[in-house]
Amino acid sequence: MADRVNTLARLAQWKIDNFGPSSYKKSDPFKLGIWNWHFTIVRNRFFSIHLFPEPSRVSKEHPPLARFILRVSLAGSSRNFIVSPVYERLLRTQDDFVWPVDTAFTGRFIIDVEFLDLKICHMSGGEPSSIWSSDGNSPCNKAQRSTLHCLSRMLDEAIHADLTIITSNGTLRAHKAVLSASSPVFQSMFHHNLKEKESSTIHIEDISLESCTALLSYLYGAIKHEDFRKHCLALLGAANKYDIGDLKDLCEESLVEDINSGNVLEMLNEAWLYQLHKLKKGCLTFLFEFGKIYDVKDDEINNLFQHADRELVMEMFHVMLTVSNPE
Repeated sequence: MADRVNTLARLAQWKIDNFGPSSYKKSDPFKLGIWNWHFTIVRNRFFSIHLFPEPSRVSKEHPPLARFILRVSLAGSSRNFIVSPVYERLLRTQDDFVWPVDTAFTGRFIIDVEFLDLKICHMSGGEPSSIWSSDGNSPCNKAQRSTLHCLSRMLDEAIHADLTIITSNGTLRAHKAVLSASSPVFQSMFHHNLKEKESSTIHIEDISLESCTALLSYLYGAIKHEDFRKHCLALLGAANKYDIGDLKDLCEESLVEDINSGNVLEMLNEAWLYQLHKLKKGCLTFLFEFGKIYDVKDDEINNLFQHADRELVMEMFHVMLTVSNPE
């Protein structure tokens, strides 16, 4: 347990209780992406940190091309830390990356690495592919591809479209059957004698035309990865409003992967608004257990405290006190 590395989203953190007079220490393996990783720390003339994938068939045949940043801080004094530059390296062995730190750390301290991107390099050549993106070429049989292609054409060409959607800045054409099969809220609109059934028109004026297009693309199985990422928060709101459970789950998973110091407070607020327990836990862990609260700008924290739900603020203080006083 002493050499365990904790991970969350793209962050890995190693809390070292006592390096003492040792000249070498190695962490337990930790999983990020398709690889198991290790930290090692070495002290001879310099104090240095190594980061590398565990030797294996996976790391040999598909070595990671990593873009990352490291931070070292004294335990209990997280405002005093040293941050590395942003590195981008192909990592195969423990000698491929060494960060010499011009400070002698003793006693309790913390090392963490945040991966900004992780790409798989293929032995067959070609461009490395990011583990956090998709090119849409996942295995799929011909029948599935054909069906998705037909659905996409139905949407793009409005083939036998029987529904008009009015957004905040434009209109779209769609199909009652597809929306009804995707959402019990839409199904109820078209099943009962509501105005939407009679007029064949629904108003979704709380999202833009572009975001609504992304929503329909998801429902018709034609959404692109970059559009999903771009409109994730709008899709989350629509998924919550129209009870599209699988979309809501996917949005939460995507947001958890994207937690960083620049967006964690926004993510926390969204998690509270939509009752996303996994995302809320991830944000609170990121802020307090991983000590990233010190990376957030003071005006952003003050703004959150002024406008956030009172229960959320109380929960934040409870987590902060628990982390500060674990006993």
